Amino acid sequence: MSKKQVYNALFGDGSYGKITLGKMINRGGASGKIYEVEGRPESVVKIFHNTSKSATNRQKLQAMLLNKPKFDPVKANGVDYIQIAWPEALLDDEKGFCVGYMMPLIDMNKAVSLDHLMQKAVRKKLNLSEKYAYRIYAAYNVALMVTELHKCGHYIIDLKPSNLYVYKENMLVAVVDCDGFSIRGERNRYPAEFVSEEYIYPEGMELSCEEMGEEQDKFALAVIIFRLLNNGIHPFSGAPKNSEDEMLTIQTRIEKYHYAYGLWPDKYQYPHPYSIHEYFNKETLELFERAFTKDCQRPSAYEWQEHLWKLMHNLKQCKANKDHVYFTSKGCGLCSVESKFYKDLSNIKQQKQIPEKIRGIEISELSPEKIQAKKEKKHIHNVKMQRIFFVCMVAYVLFFACLLKLINPVKDIIRDISLGFQGLIIIFAMLGIKQMLKKAAKKVEMLKNKVLSETLLVYAFIWMLITFVLINDLPKDMFDFVG
Repeated sequence: MSKKQVYNALFGDGSYGKITLGKMINRGGASGKIYEVEGRPESVVKIFHNTSKSATNRQKLQAMLLNKPKFDPVKANGVDYIQIAWPEALLDDEKGFCVGYMMPLIDMNKAVSLDHLMQKAVRKKLNLSEKYAYRIYAAYNVALMVTELHKCGHYIIDLKPSNLYVYKENMLVAVVDCDGFSIRGERNRYPAEFVSEEYIYPEGMELSCEEMGEEQDKFALAVIIFRLLNNGIHPFSGAPKNSEDEMLTIQTRIEKYHYAYGLWPDKYQYPHPYSIHEYFNKETLELFERAFTKDCQRPSAYEWQEHLWKLMHNLKQCKANKDHVYFTSKGCGLCSVESKFYKDLSNIKQQKQIPEKIRGIEISELSPEKIQAKKEKKHIHNVKMQRIFFVCMVAYVLFFACLLKLINPVKDIIRDISLGFQGLIIIFAMLGIKQMLKKAAKKVEMLKNKVLSETLLVYAFIWMLITFVLINDLPKDMFDFVG
């Protein structure tokens, strides 16, 4: 039987004690594993994978113990809901190395990732409520949590829906992995180590996450609120206006301020077709405008908290759907979007009844048998056209080679025409031959070869020039200057 791990615990009030690890309940993320604590069912322990940062970890945890945000457990229906897994004690091993910390247990069986609230299909799968007001309440609770952290001078930095949890019963926020935040100490700041794309503020693209602070949180918070209020749509997603444009990533669109839901159209993209942003009230739109456009002062977490509180207490109940609420006299945006969605779905079904085509060819015509039959037919056609082409080429060559003999009966008439007019006849004849070859090339594959078509033109010209010289008995040395 393996020996149980016992660690020395330094609590926030300065007292010491010992704790014994229970069974491992989670392998954790990049930073450590999660264990139960014997005799403390309300607590768990996080043991770091890497103890080489013992001194830095100790300093950061001590700063967290001394500067704790005010998040008292919320009691509802006799159940305590822990909102943040903030360190309660740092842990040392027998050699004095800081190996981890103890924190309150958050029952993840009662909570879901905030990501799961964003999409209707996921909510349905997890049996989560479809009440739109719940998502507004969740947004309010996230803003409240960020506000309390900012009051203490702490920043989350890697703020995104997958790093936040909400209790399914009441939409209260549950936050874990707080040791990854940027923490304010008495003399130093202990930076965050991670930040995620699609939530990085534009001005922070050239910064490391260690250099980021409140602006990063303010931007990421606004993105989360936008997505909760707008059916999961990211504020920098949309439909590119030009299909030939490069498809930019969400983070690149953020960097270039391609916000398509503001007061002015974006040059790169249109809003998402199922966005309900046009049904938000004016103040909400203005806050998002400040959050996502260049050279504006982003709303603080407290501003969002205050605004969302007002929204929650001024919602209008939709008469058509008990799960829907709306903000203004414009009506229910959710009903409008659902109507548009079902109409689009109906159109798609109707289009599927029409034979589908690829590059103008019906799919039914693309079976292996029909493709092979078409290949054979095309081969026969090509062979036929090649034979006709060679016959025509022989006739073409013989015609111009015998041109002098062919026009010999009318050479006296031709001589009576001025040389200038004869030259015009030759020019028009060449243009006619060129046009004839161009038309023939549409049906005869070989004539698409530019070298061959130009050779045939030159051949015709040479024989017409020879005929011109001989008919008119021009001096044989008149072209001696050429070359």
